[in-house]
Formats: sequence, C-alpha cells, structure tokens
Amino acid sequence: MKQLTLILGVLFIIGCKDSPKIKQGPIDKVVNESVNTNDNAGILKNNDSLLVEKGKMYAQSTQKVLGRNLLLNIQNNGVLGAVAFCNEKAYPLTDSMAIVHHAKIKRVSDKPRNTNNQANKKELEYIESFKSKIKNNESYEPILTTENGNTQFYLPIVTNTMCLNCHGVPEKNIDPKVTHLLQEKYPNDKAIGYKENEVRGIWSISFNNEQNN
Repeated sequence: MKQLTLILGVLFIIGCKDSPKIKQGPIDKVVNESVNTNDNAGILKNNDSLLVEKGKMYAQSTQKVLGRNLLLNIQNNGVLGAVAFCNEKAYPLTDSMAIVHHAKIKRVSDKPRNTNNQANKKELEYIESFKSKIKNNESYEPILTTENGNTQFYLPIVTNTMCLNCHGVPEKNIDPKVTHLLQEKYPNDKAIGYKENEVRGIWSISFNNEQNN
C-alpha cells in the first residue's frame, strides 16, 4: 500500500487533477482581454461549447500520455527515477501531443517548478480568478477567449492529497530523498508548500477554431 501511495504521489508531479467542481453550462467568457466575472454572462453558443470540449480533450489526453509514461518509468526505475524522467521527458511529451492536436499546449503556474512554466501576466490573472473561486468553494468554468479565428483555453490544475508527495511541505509531506533530488533538478523550484485543493497552475492551450481533431 505504501509503494502504491508513492507511485500515485509521484504521478502527480506532472499535474494534479482537474477540479470536480467544473460546471456544465455557461463559461467564464473573456472579452477584450479581461476576465468576465458576471455569473449571468449568457448562454454559450453551440460553437463555444464545442471549443470548450475540445480544450478539455486536449488537456485530458495530454495528461493521460504524461501519466501513462511516468507510471511506466516508476515501475521500471522506481520513484526517484521518475523524478529524473519528469525532468527530462515531460516537455518533449507535451510538445508531441501539441503536434498531434495541432495546438500549443502548456502547463503554467505562479509558483513553477521549472522556470519555463512561469505564467505570463494574463495567465496570472486567470490563476488568481480560479484561486478565488476555489477558496470560496464556488463552482467555476474553464476560461475561453477567441480572437481572429484562434481560441485560448484555460483550465485549473488543483492539488489533492497525492499531489502533496511532491508539492506539499518538505519533511511533512515530501520524502527527504525526493526533496534532495528536486532541489538538484530544479534549483529554482517554487512548487512546494501546497495544501489540498489549491490551484497549482493551469492548462494554457491555444488552437485554431477550424481544426477538427
């Protein structure tokens, strides 16, 4: 059981979970580069609903590929080997899924483990929006923006108990050996100190509205 817990914990190095509180219905539409916080923003057009589902599919399929490959590495090389694997292969695998979907797929954060995952100004605003809703125990939607035939899709990555094995408090949640290796691989690591049910980052996905994959 302990080994299973460790395996599942490290699995969440590459991203924890999509929140179960995502509603089915109107989304948080973004107009003129600003977050629309009006809960009565209106009913989604059919095309918007399709774009939301497409964004979710891209995020979920990429997460499955990352998770499957990481779990295989854990089975072959152990937990510490999986940390090294994530350091070396998470980006190439994400890029490969971006090619498959003809999309730009990123996982970004206000507290990145890898500095390449630092959220930009706009993404930081959306992270704070998701944080506020989760903190207040509110349901929320993926954020969708469209401009010139392109869609930008944002979906939060929310911590659960398993995530804390790699993103919790060192010594309390994270094994010292894992902490040591993380410090070695990620000297500028900020992705620690989380509690359960907190926004660790977001999926930031861009794709052409006309693509059918």
